[in-house]
Amino acid sequence: MATIKLTIEYEGTAYAGWQRQPNHNTIQAAVEEALFKITQQHIPVVGAGRTDSGVHALGQVVSFHADKLLADAQWAPALNSYLPQDISVLSSEQVSPAFHARFSATGKVYEYRITVQLSRPALDRHRVWHFPHSLDTNAMRQALAEFVGTHDFTSFRGQRSQTINPMCTISHVSLRSESSSLLFRIEGDRFLKQMVRAIVGTLIEVGLQKRKPHTIPDILQAKDRRAAGRTAPAHGLYLVQVLYA
Repeated sequence: MATIKLTIEYEGTAYAGWQRQPNHNTIQAAVEEALFKITQQHIPVVGAGRTDSGVHALGQVVSFHADKLLADAQWAPALNSYLPQDISVLSSEQVSPAFHARFSATGKVYEYRITVQLSRPALDRHRVWHFPHSLDTNAMRQALAEFVGTHDFTSFRGQRSQTINPMCTISHVSLRSESSSLLFRIEGDRFLKQMVRAIVGTLIEVGLQKRKPHTIPDILQAKDRRAAGRTAPAHGLYLVQVLYA
């Protein structure tokens, strides 16, 4: 029995997120169906992150156990021959039997993309958050820096989250502004449900001068989702990389 690790990218527009759900198209279901066509076996797969409906991935990691029917590197092209065009396996390799895509991860990197312009984008309409108002990016950077460190992120957790532990450590944040594009990047050991989107929604309010950058610690301290800003739309969010020791 071999343990196989896949690195996958996908556009999440047509899917109800990563996790298999009855009567919905999901990334997990698509990968498992492709595996069945190759192996004629029902093989469950594990994803490093349970991305929500509409969220994209540049570097989702997946693991599964299978009788070694193919050479390590051949799983990727074999799966791609059956997967839909909006899901692609970038690489495949055999790893230690102890490897687990989710529980072996030591951190994740997310990006959030915004287009700031009056006209709505056509080609990227499902890949960026269109925002038609000017933003104070200097204030947003000041606010973003307040998230670095270990904090209780209850104020930035989705309402239906079942995660018991709200503590997360954010090791790196950045905001890059280029022409009409804004790119948030955040790296941490773990993330709560909709946490990145809630952070971005709050930063937008800072950029609109509805909040001050120095109020972020107060929002964290409140441990109340109502203290933070709106949840940014899913389609601007990307799981960029999963980190392993």
